Amino acid sequence: QFQFVESGGGSVQPGGSLRLSCTASRTTLDNYAVGWFRQAPGKEREGVSCLGKGDSGADYADSVVGRFTISRDNAKNTVYLQMDRLKPEDTAVYYCAGLLIIGTIQVPCDPDEFGYWGQGTQVTVSS
Repeated sequence: QFQFVESGGGSVQPGGSLRLSCTASRTTLDNYAVGWFRQAPGKEREGVSCLGKGDSGADYADSVVGRFTISRDNAKNTVYLQMDRLKPEDTAVYYCAGLLIIGTIQVPCDPDEFGYWGQGTQVTVSS
């Protein structure tokens, strides 16, 4: 059974850092676009950062540019999200997701585009 599993969430003070990890089972990520998404209570799920197949480029939401960094290690079947200078408005459940890519299609960082999802991990930023 193919699945993603997130870890690394928790509570942190404003200005702090967290690193989220997402591991995939039963496959490598060579042919997948990957992304991190988040959802706060009462709000729509939004794209935080996405990375195309073959590390062709990373996209970031305007609200996290300069603070968050997405990366992947295909050999370890793992995707990471390094989050620095966290703000209270970053509080949400964070999900990783993947999409199998055939060819060289570019995919927008839109949750509706991604078919494989993790269970989510809570990130809380407060004093």
